[in-house]
Amino acid sequence: MTLPDTIEAAATALRAGEVTSVELTEEALRKIEAMNDDVGAFIAVSERAMEQAARADAGLAAGVDRGPLQGIPFGLKDILATKDQPSTANSLVLDPAWGDGYDAVVSERVRAAGAVIMGKLVLSEFALGPPDEEKPFPIPRNPWALDRTPGGSSSGTGIAVSTGMVLGGLGTDTGGSVRFPAAYCGHTGLKVTYGRVPKWGCVPLGYSLDSIGPMARSAYDCAAILDVIAGPDARDVTASTAPGEDYLGGIDRSVEGLTIGVPRAYFFDHEQLDSEMQAATEAVIAALADLGARIVEIELPHSDLAKEANTLTMVSEAFAYHRTDMASERWTDYGAKTRMIIARGAFYSAADYVQAQRFRSWYAKAAASVMAEVDALITPTIIEPAALSAENDLAKRLTQPSYTGPFNLLGYPALALPSGFSSDLGLPLSAQIVGAPMSEALLLRIGHAYQQQTDWHLQYPTGVLEGSVA
Repeated sequence: MTLPDTIEAAATALRAGEVTSVELTEEALRKIEAMNDDVGAFIAVSERAMEQAARADAGLAAGVDRGPLQGIPFGLKDILATKDQPSTANSLVLDPAWGDGYDAVVSERVRAAGAVIMGKLVLSEFALGPPDEEKPFPIPRNPWALDRTPGGSSSGTGIAVSTGMVLGGLGTDTGGSVRFPAAYCGHTGLKVTYGRVPKWGCVPLGYSLDSIGPMARSAYDCAAILDVIAGPDARDVTASTAPGEDYLGGIDRSVEGLTIGVPRAYFFDHEQLDSEMQAATEAVIAALADLGARIVEIELPHSDLAKEANTLTMVSEAFAYHRTDMASERWTDYGAKTRMIIARGAFYSAADYVQAQRFRSWYAKAAASVMAEVDALITPTIIEPAALSAENDLAKRLTQPSYTGPFNLLGYPALALPSGFSSDLGLPLSAQIVGAPMSEALLLRIGHAYQQQTDWHLQYPTGVLEGSVA
């Protein structure tokens, strides 16, 4: 029997009696057993997965329906507290007592929705540092080509979704950390508006930038997850007090009449932008035009500086969190690259941080002026397909453009969508749809409309994993 491979299809099949959560969970466990040693997605697999699945099936049989996530194999980035499993942030530095015995807000909400939490997923150390083979954590590898980066920091979630180890999961995004793995691993990922999803119970990276967002195969699936995790919580003082929305309610509406802006400067004309990535994004633009959207060219000035301001803000705020540990004997407990990235924060002055925030205010006004004229923006998500892991060094990360970081600086929501594959190695390509604050429902609607015309998001990794992936 071929099992459904999206939340949407699985939820329908569960309610039709065509499949059980136990069967979905058994298949997820089989894939984890077959592939995790190669791709490094899970830090820890839950021993209670089958128990959770049986409980979900029993609930549905008794007429207790908690929504689309009930009975769905699901993964959590190991930066989110879970009451039944330790949290590590992929680091030896985090106090083992952190998160002990309680759930993060989002873990609590996903659990209450009846999802089967399969375990804790690999990430960049403290959501920032690249993998370090000298530390006792799995090394994440791109399932489309094991010598390529899967993106970070939510690498484990990206890998698990793309291979079908889970049907959905959560990542965090401070400079692109939901969208990078989605783009490199070939699925959909949503960076939410700052404050849209409560962060209580999540290890911080950049206090004024962090967000928690859904990662799944499709825009529809991301909407189903966001329905569960969005909305205020008094434990997070940065969370919006606005109630969550029905993100699935209008997802089938047409995009006809929407105005979508294309910021050519920087996002489309940068010399480092891969030509196939650009062409794939142009094809998404054409597809949306065919669906009735109006395409206009706009300017979002100084987005190159926005990338720098986001990086400076992120590293400075990370250093503020880690300063005491980094000044102690814990220095070598950090991965070699992690400690070098965070330590850069010590070299930024208060004046540097203030200047970044001054620019942030200016850029926010410029972006708001643009968004007053359009419904959404479209850009490539990344500049190139997944690079060789050996070449994914700090110098490259600092000097190459970022098409994600500017929108973290603004706190805007942004949806990464699969847009094709490279012609040489068959690596995923990705486009990004960006909206004004709290416009997640609109972005998901646009993404869903596009995905009704394409099947890029439904493709599984091939080649190195042939025979392991259903």
